[in-house]
Amino acid sequence: MTTHAHTAVSPVDPLSPVVSLYVHVPFCRARCDYCDFDTVTGVESLIPAYAEALAKELGAAAEIWRSVTVSTVYVGGGTPSLLPLRVVADLVDTLEDALGLGQCEEFSFEANPGTVSTDYLQGLRLLGVDRLSLGVQSAHDAELRRLGRIHRWGDAVRAVESAREAGFENVSLDLLFGVPSQSLKRWKETLNSALELEPDHLSLYGLTIEEGTPLAERIRRGDAANVGDEASAAMFEWAEARLADAGFFHYEISNWARAGTSPLGEDAQWWPENAADDLNTVVSEGITGRVCHHNLTYWRNRPWLGLGAAAHSWVPADLLSGTPSSATERHGGERWANPTDPTRYIDAVLGAEGFPCPPHEVEPIDRRLAMGETMMLGLRLAEGVRAQRFEERFGSPLADVFGGELESLQDLGLVTWDGVVARLTARGRLLGNRVFERFV
Repeated sequence: MTTHAHTAVSPVDPLSPVVSLYVHVPFCRARCDYCDFDTVTGVESLIPAYAEALAKELGAAAEIWRSVTVSTVYVGGGTPSLLPLRVVADLVDTLEDALGLGQCEEFSFEANPGTVSTDYLQGLRLLGVDRLSLGVQSAHDAELRRLGRIHRWGDAVRAVESAREAGFENVSLDLLFGVPSQSLKRWKETLNSALELEPDHLSLYGLTIEEGTPLAERIRRGDAANVGDEASAAMFEWAEARLADAGFFHYEISNWARAGTSPLGEDAQWWPENAADDLNTVVSEGITGRVCHHNLTYWRNRPWLGLGAAAHSWVPADLLSGTPSSATERHGGERWANPTDPTRYIDAVLGAEGFPCPPHEVEPIDRRLAMGETMMLGLRLAEGVRAQRFEERFGSPLADVFGGELESLQDLGLVTWDGVVARLTARGRLLGNRVFERFV
């Protein structure tokens, strides 16, 4: 097993010709009752062939974009921690050979707390994985059973302890609020218990009940009680205040990172609504290095390449043509998805020539759509959308393109807009969909 380590590098300029790399691992030991993601169970025998297909897809991508810098890698799922270490090692070797990891500033790996050991996590660290994301969801075993999770709270505690023992200095925990029958008291206990584990990053998601899932069916039958919007909002607002007190910076609607010393001083909450002019040039990484650099790629609407079954990619026109430039998305590009079924993906990649593998769907992204999505995604961030950056990217002033929408949203108390930067207000964070729909 090859040992990999990447040295600390400077954050990549958001306008430089780089891509983030997402690798999807669809395998799960059991399907959670609320899940409608592209995952499969009971077919772990496909893992060797799946790894072979990933290697071939990577090699084909390298033939086109060998000169493109990979800024972040994120292995997600599904349950990536079901992959044997030797498979992960082969994957990392292939990544290094195909596209290079010399400028990779973050290598994230998702894991289920019930599927990892200290030895496994030590192996990941030796391979260069430096950020671990654990799907904890709740500190209450009854809620975990209600959600159909395979782990229990004790597994989560042990997983964090093992991660620290293995040398991980960047551990993120995913938590769910709005779980059926969950009270505010129970949610407070979950978040406080999670904070006792001293994570570096927290992702808090309001549970969405998706049609066709076992949980939706139980709610329909009356066997589980849905939590209303008002109760979920109270949970979110309490979490904002609690995490600010605990020293976390709320850098994206659903994400918090341990702040430390930052230009915001003692205020570790969302960006101050009347920020001084000198703070308008600060980005999330300037507040805390514990932000998820990979996910910032999505929220800044920058290029990413997805590998594996059901993985999506967004590539600007100039990268498609092989001539990357500084203003990459000015002329649009394409978004596509790989086949969702892993067997179909394996057959498509191992039986095809070229890249990408036969796509599941292709969506042309024109300049206007790219501008609207940049607003919708960028407003999720505390740093907001800066007029200067928008104009550098698209060649048009933000005020000319979306000035009317921003002024209207400001009148509704949902955004602040001073002609320099647009950001959500506290009310806007609760009613984000009302904001985002104005731009797409």
